[in-house]
Amino acid sequence: MNTQNNLKYTKSHEWVRLEDDGTVTIGITQHAQELLGDMVFVETPNVGRKLKRGEECAVVESVKAAADVYAPIAGEVTAVNPELESAPEKINQDAYSAWLFKLKPENTGDLNNLLDYAAYQKLLEAEGD
Repeated sequence: MNTQNNLKYTKSHEWVRLEDDGTVTIGITQHAQELLGDMVFVETPNVGRKLKRGEECAVVESVKAAADVYAPIAGEVTAVNPELESAPEKINQDAYSAWLFKLKPENTGDLNNLLDYAAYQKLLEAEGD
């Protein structure tokens, strides 16, 4: 299973990377994209939208199913990945490069409530991977 040590994770399989400028970048994990299969559509939140932690804010759709993406922490959307609109398959090619959106967190301390690499590995093992 391809995961990244420098990221944080959610139980719903989003990854989160704290950037040097204090924003966070969010995508779905390799595990999530493997479960969904070939991506055909991505809907991202609007820039400027304020999200609450756990709020449904994006949708990824594959040939198998559609899945909601949840805000891992509260904050304001500062950017969305424009490449995914015309090429959602980039998530299948590299889930950790094909980010969905960026947030300006209300409180970066909320990142401490997310899973680290080891905890995410345990979650995957518990789910049977």
